[in-house]
Amino acid sequence: MSIQGLILTYVVVLLAGLVGATVYTELRRRRFGPTPSEDRIFRCKRCGYVYTDDPDVERSRCSQCGKTNEAIEF
Repeated sequence: MSIQGLILTYVVVLLAGLVGATVYTELRRRRFGPTPSEDRIFRCKRCGYVYTDDPDVERSRCSQCGKTNEAIEF
């Protein structure tokens, strides 16, 4: 085997290892990372309490003071 062949093999093996480590890290991050919630976020205009409710709710009652609030839009 020539010197060029050895260098090419070395570079290909290193790049394959790097790609494999990147794919493994990304799959692990997706598996153990937090999943986004479908709930809507509300902030009470009276007491400032931040809470969540079901995604199909347009207005929600604050559990602290009872005022009905609109969802926060980001």
